[in-house]
Amino acid sequence: MWFSFWRSRDRFSFDELRYLTDQLIKIQIVNEVNKDFVIEALRSIAELITYGDQHDSTYFEFFMEKQIMGEFVRILKISRTMTVSLQLLQTISIMIQNLKSEHAIYYMFSNEHMNYLITYSFDFKNEELLSYYISFLRAISGKLDRNTISLLVKTQEDEVVSFPLYVEAIQFAFHEESMVRTAVRALTLNVYHVGDDSVNRYVTSAPHSDYFSNLVKFFRKQCIDLNVLVSDTTKNLAGDTTLSIPAAVDEIEDNLYYFSDIISAGIPDVAMLITDNILQLLIFPLLLPSLTIKAVKGIQIGAVTSLYLICCILRIVKIKDLSNTIAAALFCPLEAFVSKSGAKPNGYMSGYDFAHESQPPGSNNLTKAEAGILIVDVANSSSSPQIQPVDVSVATENDSGDCHLSLREVLLSYLMSGDDVQVSGSLSVLATLLQTKELDESMSDALGILPQRKQHKKLLLQALVGESSGEEQLFSSESGSMRNGIEFGSELDGCLQKLKEQYGVSCSFLEVRASPRVHRFQVLDALVSVFCRSNISAETLWDGGWLLRQLLPYSEAEFNSHHRKLLNESYKNCASALIEETRGIWPDVLITVLCDEWKRCKGGIEASSPRKEPKYILFSSQKFSCEDGITSDSSFAAGERMCELVKVFVLLHQLQIFSLGRPLPEQPPIYPPADLLENSRAKSAGIDASGPKPGIELRLVDAVPCRIAFERGKERHFCFLAMSLGECGWVVLAEELPLKQHYGVVRVAAPLAGSNPKIDDKHSRWLHLRIRPSTLPSVDPARSGAYRKVKTKALVDGRWTLAFRDEESCKSALAMILEELKLQSNEVDRRLKPLLDLETVESSNPSLGPPEASSSYSTPSNSL
Repeated sequence: MWFSFWRSRDRFSFDELRYLTDQLIKIQIVNEVNKDFVIEALRSIAELITYGDQHDSTYFEFFMEKQIMGEFVRILKISRTMTVSLQLLQTISIMIQNLKSEHAIYYMFSNEHMNYLITYSFDFKNEELLSYYISFLRAISGKLDRNTISLLVKTQEDEVVSFPLYVEAIQFAFHEESMVRTAVRALTLNVYHVGDDSVNRYVTSAPHSDYFSNLVKFFRKQCIDLNVLVSDTTKNLAGDTTLSIPAAVDEIEDNLYYFSDIISAGIPDVAMLITDNILQLLIFPLLLPSLTIKAVKGIQIGAVTSLYLICCILRIVKIKDLSNTIAAALFCPLEAFVSKSGAKPNGYMSGYDFAHESQPPGSNNLTKAEAGILIVDVANSSSSPQIQPVDVSVATENDSGDCHLSLREVLLSYLMSGDDVQVSGSLSVLATLLQTKELDESMSDALGILPQRKQHKKLLLQALVGESSGEEQLFSSESGSMRNGIEFGSELDGCLQKLKEQYGVSCSFLEVRASPRVHRFQVLDALVSVFCRSNISAETLWDGGWLLRQLLPYSEAEFNSHHRKLLNESYKNCASALIEETRGIWPDVLITVLCDEWKRCKGGIEASSPRKEPKYILFSSQKFSCEDGITSDSSFAAGERMCELVKVFVLLHQLQIFSLGRPLPEQPPIYPPADLLENSRAKSAGIDASGPKPGIELRLVDAVPCRIAFERGKERHFCFLAMSLGECGWVVLAEELPLKQHYGVVRVAAPLAGSNPKIDDKHSRWLHLRIRPSTLPSVDPARSGAYRKVKTKALVDGRWTLAFRDEESCKSALAMILEELKLQSNEVDRRLKPLLDLETVESSNPSLGPPEASSSYSTPSNSL
């Protein structure tokens, strides 16, 4: 019978469809003998029905007349082979996906044939069969609307009592294969976005609502797994672990975006379910406690991972109730989330902190638990509050009073005494809260992070509608929000009451609390303290600069004298270190780096959003300068430190300008390059701004004959020269031209800076030079990739040992190098002078005309 299938016919003809159907009806059992015919018949029928849907309606009319869907189900029942099941699922999937006629789709979904296939007991141990089955379910969901969904559900008194498509699909929601999970998520979203009220009630009723709590539990496990990776990376910078973190982060953020997509369907009960589950299964028992202790009921999770996850949840899952509840929880003490075990917040330093939530401003009645607190006093001052250090004893290790710190205070304690990653994480949380549109402005105000422009807008609106308090504050010298806690308390009190009643989280001490203005100055104090810390990376400090700019976009009113004093001291220390760099290894690129970083820093702190996503706090701040044989005393490591110093200096300089309420200039205030002196060695040698390139001819002014071997046993004779041109400088080996006296050809040129010349202790005619790379990868991005591919060879310093004719020649060469190094350093000093002068910053912008060249330029002798 099945051999006649191969006779010649038009494969898309109606006769072909009729023939295949007739043959299929005659099949009584499917086995190894006839399975190939059945598979080909199923595939061909799918093609014919799809063709007929687009060209001839009689094809599908025949399909309905012969009840071919019923035949498909019958074939499945009598089949004994897996391949037929695979083909049947593929056949129906193809038909569903390609049928355009609504009438055809309605027929396909009717008569319970589809539900029978959905609930059929397939052997899912076969991964290929599972893949086809999930694709089949997803294809069905792609055709769902308010009309078709009714064909797939069973109702009783207008309420859905059975929905096989949804129930069967969510059983695979947490399958180990990511493609299966993705397909199930797509299916559920298609269901939620139909907008059928009865279906919505079904999916949010027990036991189907457990799906949402299981989603959060699955997400919580992924969070714990991520923390394991982060912890392993911190302990051991292994390549496999480091590469695994981005994949884990992507998976976590995909889950959160799935939550967001579910919420966008607009099902109120679903948003409530997700909010409650995230709070009760993740935020309260795991993330918030992890800011204070390292172990939560046996589950290990670190503060850095927790800070990242809080940022992600606020940034991606846009639920107003969730955002406000998380913000309100930050006002709760640690004891509301952890047992009184004496555990301290990560990064907490009892000798350096800020005012306690319950401590009235100006109070000197400190308990032992409040040791070392900096109190912000606004009670008796109409201007900016002053920080008053309190001289008290340091809290003991087992002092349980630390648990009375609010989580808001813990975040600020990270800024003041945490490590670089903790500071970065805390800044990310504050920045995320500031940018969370779902967060009520009164909550932002209570946290002390409401931007100044929004404060003024709020007060202006209050003044316009006739509220006297708003008008009074708008035109008063105080730029804070509210002078008492009454006006901002209503929203916060409502959230705190909900925390207590619904989640069992109580905040007993908040009856006596400071106003938002005190909280605001605590945030400012913490930010200023960050800028004064030497153990924080420049990238993290720039994040702090962005946050400060958001809080104070155009005013100096809230910078008090103490803030300026701290910033000035930090600026002076950084400026002194920068001056040292002019005599260091990389003075020739220092100004280039400074100008580039000035633009980047200005753009970064003036941007509308932070420069980096929160996930970057998870990656270790490892620098490849210490990898693969690149030692900390190498010139490359010194260059990395120089770039880091420049970034910090640029930020502090821009903060100086910003603290005075002035706009940031586009370029740093430095002098232009000086004109080349006629009696300089470079000018006398005929070298222009492009430098001594190999192969060019130059005049051998002050050149000293020497010998050097670049390969063992192959010694070569050269004439040695050192020369500087502005902030650039070179050591040059040239070959003397035999037919042109006092002239030579450049064979080798290397940077003068960082050469570290030294005469050998045992051989007074030998001069040792260090030869550093000509540039840094961060300065020359085009070469950065090449450096990183062969970083060991490209970034390790070279060494020259020059042998001279006598001791005097060696000393002459050394003196030449030191002289040119001094000229080079003096030129860099001269150009940076207006930038390093703090009085220039505080005064009006000077006219930066070039001063006279430094008198330290000496006239070199012209003897050969």
